[in-house]
Amino acid sequence: MKAGFILAVIGFIFFGLALIGYSSTLRLCHVNPYLTWITGLLIQIVLLYVFAMLNCLRPGIWIVTSLGVVLLVTRLGLGYLGKISIHYDGLHLFDIWMVFLGIVMAIVLFKSPLIHYDNFSHWATIVKFLTYTGHLPNATDTIISFTSYPPATALLITQFVTFTGFSSGTMLVGQFILIWAASYAIFAILRDRTRGLNSMLLCLTIAISYVFNINIRLNNLLVDYVLAILTVAGLVGIFIYRQRPKMLAAHVALFCGTLLLVKNSATFFVAILLIDYLITLIHQRKNGHWFQQTLKITSQFLGTLMIAVLPFIWWEIHIHLTFTTSKHEISATAYQSQLANDGLNGFLKIGHTFLNQIFNWSSLSTQGLLVLNIGLIGAWAIIKYGCHHPNPLLKRLSVLDLLTGLYYISLLGMYVLSMPYAEAITLDGFERYMSTVIVLNLFIGMMILVRVIDETFYEQNLIKRSPRTFRSIWTKNGYQLATFLIMFFAIIMMYSEINGTTFTNHYNRHSLPVTLSHIAKPWTKLNNTKILIVDFQQVEVTTYYAGYLANYFFFTNNASSQAHLSRSPHNFRKSLNKYDYVVIPKYDRSFTRSVQKAYHQHIRTGFFRIKSAHLIRIHRYQSLPNQ
Repeated sequence: MKAGFILAVIGFIFFGLALIGYSSTLRLCHVNPYLTWITGLLIQIVLLYVFAMLNCLRPGIWIVTSLGVVLLVTRLGLGYLGKISIHYDGLHLFDIWMVFLGIVMAIVLFKSPLIHYDNFSHWATIVKFLTYTGHLPNATDTIISFTSYPPATALLITQFVTFTGFSSGTMLVGQFILIWAASYAIFAILRDRTRGLNSMLLCLTIAISYVFNINIRLNNLLVDYVLAILTVAGLVGIFIYRQRPKMLAAHVALFCGTLLLVKNSATFFVAILLIDYLITLIHQRKNGHWFQQTLKITSQFLGTLMIAVLPFIWWEIHIHLTFTTSKHEISATAYQSQLANDGLNGFLKIGHTFLNQIFNWSSLSTQGLLVLNIGLIGAWAIIKYGCHHPNPLLKRLSVLDLLTGLYYISLLGMYVLSMPYAEAITLDGFERYMSTVIVLNLFIGMMILVRVIDETFYEQNLIKRSPRTFRSIWTKNGYQLATFLIMFFAIIMMYSEINGTTFTNHYNRHSLPVTLSHIAKPWTKLNNTKILIVDFQQVEVTTYYAGYLANYFFFTNNASSQAHLSRSPHNFRKSLNKYDYVVIPKYDRSFTRSVQKAYHQHIRTGFFRIKSAHLIRIHRYQSLPNQ
């Protein structure tokens, strides 16, 4: 145990040094310091993706990570010789907030189990598959159902767990590093990072964003929040690099390309980045003949777009060459079939249910939209009429509302065209999907607000700003009080998320994934073993939750789940003899009686090898032939 822990610590340090190497090298390339961390991670994802597509994932992980360490050593060597130097902005209040609360959150996530259904139907299963097989799934790897899902986050998490050890906690920490690095990028938009009020407002925004992510929380590997925060970091970069065309094009290509490799539905968010990129190119155009400028902007935009979509096109070609059919793949034929099956009547029913959900005031996404509108309208009025400073908050809010409306339409299209009617009519996952655009709008709105607040400060020359450069002692006291209150709430809200995750972990201590881990050791070798998991929660069986969990846990696609078996001893033995192993995570009196009658054994819970005349208990740390 100690040896494993030491190796995990060494692996974590190795991964951390590699990330620092990429970040410091990007600083030398004049990448914004607050964007270097997320940019470094995305570059690693793209490199890992290339290696994975070339069927060289395992050596690729070592090459990509070792390259980061080499870059760090080279950077330190050149710095020691005095040939290069990097300017550091120093430590700010938000840095302390990010480091301290980020470490606390990571510790909590490290101790967290995976519970959500979709972890086992895909997101955790694909990481386990990549980790222990070393290649992308092919047509024979039926344990992966959603084969059309791109592997971006899975590749990064696989890289992380390769060095820190595979577990629920390390996977969650790996994804949290990506989220936290993208969150740190928002501080790049600050004009004056010494102003505590503005920086704490952004910290508060990060904390509040988790309120609208409560349907998933950070203790899951689902990518809905990842899509939002990567889009935010992408928008920040477009703003920061607006006067640097080459850096801007590289940034947009990298972020758009990676977003498309996170999930198929990222197309909406990629479109946001591309539209903002095109608007920025138009605004930054130089004086000259209109035709020449139009040609230049068009070529820049199309060139960037082509580079951005190449990885996704490669992925789509790979999917169509490798698999005949795939769940949730982008397919015009699948859409036509869905429309033919559901018909106009089905479309109208789904639309009616969709509208009812939108105007349901108890809906968290609707509440978030209202709060954002009320907050920005109130801020616009106060700054315009109270501070006598015209501002664009109202115009920007209208853009955000338009964005939400378009997302509503795209979400409705997904329910109608790509979801089975039984799931679509109940708007399965509605709040989860909507949380992405609400979080995105929250960050955009607050970043705009912070810039506007900075413009209302009495002293606009950043060099001259000091504790004495306030209009009056009253405005100084008001600023200090507001800063303290915002900092207080930013810490409290983040601790609320930390405590909420801790409570969720405690609440789920008797859940099926946790109880299963108490009686059996996870398998790490892909196999075809037939396993039956006996789960007396009927809903977990009918929704295939128990089956997906068993497939993930025992690394097989032949796991099944049942809630009830025949009480006849003969039929009971006949049912069990279809399998190699049976798992009973929770005690059930009727099942214990059936085992007593059929095998003359007293069994409450456990993991057993099935023989014709008896069951053989497998202890948790017992080695098995196929493991």
